[in-house]
Amino acid sequence: MPVHLIYREESVRAELIGEIDDYTARQMREAIDPAISRLHPKKLILDFSAVPFMDSSGIGLIIGRYKLMRLWEGEVTLSGMSRRIEMIVKLSGAEKIVRKERREQHAG
Repeated sequence: MPVHLIYREESVRAELIGEIDDYTARQMREAIDPAISRLHPKKLILDFSAVPFMDSSGIGLIIGRYKLMRLWEGEVTLSGMSRRIEMIVKLSGAEKIVRKERREQHAG
């Protein structure tokens, strides 16, 4: 499964795993959408920490989850993005509709 869901109070964290292309984006949607449709969380966190590559299907994944979350007045936060993925999000304009969680910088 290319996504691992973690439920906390009023949020769902979706840890995305592996490359995101048309095929895996579909699998991710099929895992995420039923959970958020059932739980109606206030916040959906899409965690890209384990995503080495993403094509435009990833943007579709982000925007589609944003639209779904808006039905319940929820928000989407993107977390753990590499610089490359962050640039794709910025160039697409998706950064204007979602929040970004800053990567933690580890000393050492």
